[in-house]
Amino acid sequence: MTQPPPPPNQPPQQPGFGPPQEPSQPQQPAPSAPATPPTPPAQQPPAGPDLSKAPQPGYGYPQAPGTPPPAAPPTPPQGPGYGYPQQPPAGYGYPAQQPGPYGQPAPYGQPQQPGPYGQQPPYGYAQPTVPMQAQPGQQGGGRKINAQVAIIVSAVVAIALIVGGGVWYANSSGKDDDKQTTAEGGDTKGGKGDGKEGGGSGDGGATTGEAKEKAPASTGSKVLFQVPSPKVPKGTTSIPISGSWLTDSVYAKSGLSEITGYDRQTGTKKWTLDLPGPVCTATPHLTEDNKTAIVHKPAMPTAQDPKSCTEVAVIDLEAGTKVWSKTAKSGTMPISFNNVTLSGGTVAAGSTSGGAAWDVATGDERWAPKTSDSCYDAGYGGGPKLVAVRKCGSYDQRQLHIQTVDPKSGDVLAEYKMDEGIEYAAVVSTDPLVVAADVGDSAGDGSGISDFFSIDSKTGKLRARLSAPGDEFAARCDGIYKVENCSGVTVGNDRLYIATEEHDSGGESYSQTNEVVAFDLATGKQTGQRADAGENYEIYPLRMDGPNVIAYKRPPYDKGGQIVSIDGASFKETLLMENPSTEAVRDVESRMSPEYSEIQYGQGGLYMSSVYASDFTTREKEYSVIAFGTE
Repeated sequence: MTQPPPPPNQPPQQPGFGPPQEPSQPQQPAPSAPATPPTPPAQQPPAGPDLSKAPQPGYGYPQAPGTPPPAAPPTPPQGPGYGYPQQPPAGYGYPAQQPGPYGQPAPYGQPQQPGPYGQQPPYGYAQPTVPMQAQPGQQGGGRKINAQVAIIVSAVVAIALIVGGGVWYANSSGKDDDKQTTAEGGDTKGGKGDGKEGGGSGDGGATTGEAKEKAPASTGSKVLFQVPSPKVPKGTTSIPISGSWLTDSVYAKSGLSEITGYDRQTGTKKWTLDLPGPVCTATPHLTEDNKTAIVHKPAMPTAQDPKSCTEVAVIDLEAGTKVWSKTAKSGTMPISFNNVTLSGGTVAAGSTSGGAAWDVATGDERWAPKTSDSCYDAGYGGGPKLVAVRKCGSYDQRQLHIQTVDPKSGDVLAEYKMDEGIEYAAVVSTDPLVVAADVGDSAGDGSGISDFFSIDSKTGKLRARLSAPGDEFAARCDGIYKVENCSGVTVGNDRLYIATEEHDSGGESYSQTNEVVAFDLATGKQTGQRADAGENYEIYPLRMDGPNVIAYKRPPYDKGGQIVSIDGASFKETLLMENPSTEAVRDVESRMSPEYSEIQYGQGGLYMSSVYASDFTTREKEYSVIAFGTE
């Protein structure tokens, strides 16, 4: 795709600048074509995804030509390991950054794996034998990079927030600092990006109740606090620090071998829970009394002993205590878990070598998936219901069974069998049940999505298939390891809300933009609703808020990001927050991309965090968390 000229006031780019070539996932046969969606309203923007035509079937969908490798800086030599470190892009129009630490090897020589937030399987975990063939990548005119790059993003783009050599805290900032950390009125008024003109992945689920997030008297935010990035042990390149949660009083975040609860407003530590090893993976779901589940290693990894992710634990986020910790075995070997979730008072964890389920309150084992020579539970989606992604058959005859499971007994209540040849699937929502898959590897961009499948969780019948070609839509899922981790998409009102790819906004400004559009889960057709990001903004749905969609707008290089609420009926946007436009704050925010970071918003607070701690840095100070708040 031809790179557009730079927007006004943007430093010039080198000719031919674009992403390096990207490896692809394995090719798969295609299921039958989906029902044809209807034509949305005739009023369309001058450029971008052609939403006036019916989407084509996922398999064999035309691929956009790959963008040539960058002319400057020079392309680094290719290192060993799948998913070689790449320099991630900053916000569109953001001044060029210093090149990252190219040429770094993968941790302990392990091949890197794709993940929605820059995650990877635990060190030493056996990798599946999947053929990896490189093919041209696709940038889509925006920031999208393939899932293999995700592994290194949090490490390379370590956050740096330096203002007068100090650390900001809302309760200790002076008057001058306050001016630097508060979005001024001139940045929140006027323009197409203010979010005032109408039209985690969140937890999905059925829409209930009313919207809770309301616009404050002043939408300009300021930095509340930030958390320094932990230093990795000597000889270690990177360690996962995935996992962040938000309650009414606590923001909790994983560290190297601990979880810390912070006061939501001041960043003061309320508690620290020490763990014997790093958190490998965590569920975003919480119980009603604010408990959650994690998988962690039994000790800190070393080059000689990387350790496996064998420990499943329940954490009380209010008290800052570990409720219980359990392991499970497959035969005589401890299971190394890839994913964990919560539903119906049950903790369920899965992997290629087996799974298990425990009572949230007591830790008593409830059930284990039935094992056979040809089937295993690859992972689970939680929340309102419990859904298993069960793999059956050999690699060349793979079939996925999407099963709604009784969380207490493990009994299969309903089952949908996907067409053979679909190797991976991710659970976007369990109620209504929506699954994403890359059929025939036709997405072509590493997003893991070419189609969504709307399934009746009571009967197991397919309601509709929604085609979402990778060159038109910006959502991504990791169906390989983190079964319920998706970004750029959320579900509610029996609709799927998804971000489109960035595209030219039209006119002579050469600006970029995108939209959030809606699909009806009953028919598979687009509803015609759309929420525009605004000139040089990029919008991502985060989660549902009753009938409304909470979305983050990634800003251009000279503005701060925004949080908006999109009315589920009218699609009118209401601005809830706009972040400071000062350079130091923008520098931090631009490194927290929605695809590869954890973003939590609630009660007027926005919390952005990285998922890796690393020694890939040239900066004096790094931060793993930055929090914003309105008055």
